[in-house]
Amino acid sequence: MTSHSHKISRRRLLGSGAAAGAGALAVRGTAAEARPRSRRTRAVDVVVIGGGFAGLTAAWDVMRAGRSVLVLEAQDHVGGRARNLEIAGGEVSERGATFAGPTQNEILALAKEMGVATFPTFAQGENVYYADGERTTYSDAGPLGTAPPDPQIIADLAQTIPRLNDMAKEVPVDAPWKAPRALEWDSQTFETWVRDNSTSPRFRRIVPVATRPIFGAEPRELSLLFVLFYIAASGDGQHPGTFERNFNTRDGAQMFRFQGGSQRIAIELARRLGSRVLLRKPVRRIDQDAQGVTVHSDRLTVTARRAIVTAPPAMAARIEYVPPVRIERDQLTQSLRQGNLTKVTAVYDRPFWRDAGLNGTAVSLNGPVNVAYDDSPEDGSPGVLFGFVGGDEARGFYGRPAAERREAALGSFANYFGPQALAATQYFESTWPGNRWHRGGPVGVAGPGTLVAHGHPLREVVGNLHWAGTETSSYWAGYMDGAVRSGRRAAAEVLAAL
Repeated sequence: MTSHSHKISRRRLLGSGAAAGAGALAVRGTAAEARPRSRRTRAVDVVVIGGGFAGLTAAWDVMRAGRSVLVLEAQDHVGGRARNLEIAGGEVSERGATFAGPTQNEILALAKEMGVATFPTFAQGENVYYADGERTTYSDAGPLGTAPPDPQIIADLAQTIPRLNDMAKEVPVDAPWKAPRALEWDSQTFETWVRDNSTSPRFRRIVPVATRPIFGAEPRELSLLFVLFYIAASGDGQHPGTFERNFNTRDGAQMFRFQGGSQRIAIELARRLGSRVLLRKPVRRIDQDAQGVTVHSDRLTVTARRAIVTAPPAMAARIEYVPPVRIERDQLTQSLRQGNLTKVTAVYDRPFWRDAGLNGTAVSLNGPVNVAYDDSPEDGSPGVLFGFVGGDEARGFYGRPAAERREAALGSFANYFGPQALAATQYFESTWPGNRWHRGGPVGVAGPGTLVAHGHPLREVVGNLHWAGTETSSYWAGYMDGAVRSGRRAAAEVLAAL
């Protein structure tokens, strides 16, 4: 008898056990069914729901203040939408959050504290602009930055971007619904405003190229007030936000990367928190009374004086609250849906595009990949490109067979960087709307009417419940930096309340 005949799969073992137990159940009735599964109970000062950057940062601050804390994470890993992707040669790319840039002081400081160094995103050489079959290259060191110097769009770019930046200065980052023109701006879509304030059809086509990777949404899905808040939030207390800082690599949000991948920061933070971080613990219900909260997860109940919920609003709404949260909070979470974004990654033996003087950044009117970046390791081996497929492009992408999606994504890369892009050694997709515990990304988006009608409960404490997560941040909402900022704010709130 060969050795493999001795191997019994777990499925076969469970199946044979069930067959053997059938007779016993016939004799003993349902006694086995009556035995309850064991349930543990823990008691701490603070319980944190979610092990992304917001939750881990909050727990870190609570722990260092001398309070007891537990983090309950539904997934089998920490980091939220910052998820490393193992590629050839033992290197990593990122399935989700990747970059950091100027004024994102909190994530950069946390990375330094955790011993994770940064390195510049590769920016040597030309960018690629692709429009209806025509490919041109340009430098991002000019006044337009990453925006392409297309003669058909320059006039509208020169007029609309400074105007948006000026309008954003009127939006309070901690309460955009209190802007002097909040009702006017929240009553229209970004698409409507662009149409009324531009003349070039091609410019109107390039606007979604920006909104798809930034929001995972089309301009028609976005409140103008929400877009202006996003611009205002792309700075810090000393530096007003600008549209360019969101979109640019040089001096923008894509300027730096993290050695070992962005998730490494969260992994190191979780390591220092140790047994205070519990994985595979989805929270189903939160009860609260005057004494505190009782959080129910699978086979675990945690009692605490305060709770911090860091799940995206759309996912936080799926938790049962007893008693129910106030109506305004519930309506907010129903309105602030997750964006629609997929990230595609192609791996090559080497970054061949650099030989042609290209830096791997591409902006394209045509999909499915509208924006691409060089995501190669710091030493350039192997070569890695990733691209964003968002909004309408993403909705069309999902329904195609896997082989067609791969062909289409690599076809986009080939249009930008040459036919060598078709010969990827590895190809990956990270489809965030299909993730059970995220249901989209990179951020919860607000359509017309949402912020004015429902925005004010975003950070309001409900009894013993506090809210964090990147959507709740005053600065850099939607980014890792916003998540860290929100965790620090929520930790300060609970520590003041204890």
